[in-house]
Amino acid sequence: MSTGAALLVLAAASLGTYFARSSLVLLLADRTLPIGIERALTNVGPAVLAALTVNLAVGSDGLGSVEFAEAAAILVAAGVTVWRRNLIWTFVAGMVTLLVLAAIT
Repeated sequence: MSTGAALLVLAAASLGTYFARSSLVLLLADRTLPIGIERALTNVGPAVLAALTVNLAVGSDGLGSVEFAEAAAILVAAGVTVWRRNLIWTFVAGMVTLLVLAAIT
């Protein structure tokens, strides 16, 4: 494949991805969503964080691949979640714990 053809494929894929991701935002910009959908969308952030956490904990090597800093960060984040019920505080507490313990060990 030539460089020009590769750049054309890259540009087409980029535009397609942009339009696929922005289509709902552009189509629903001036409309209000039903209350059930808005209520369900509030769970997207915590669900994504949980999926990333499980992926970190289990990973491709299984449960034995979790290091001490990662396990401590998961436990701290879980504690902050129960205590504060705030996604931002959960993320900040988990990341600070991970970065501090990773720098120490």
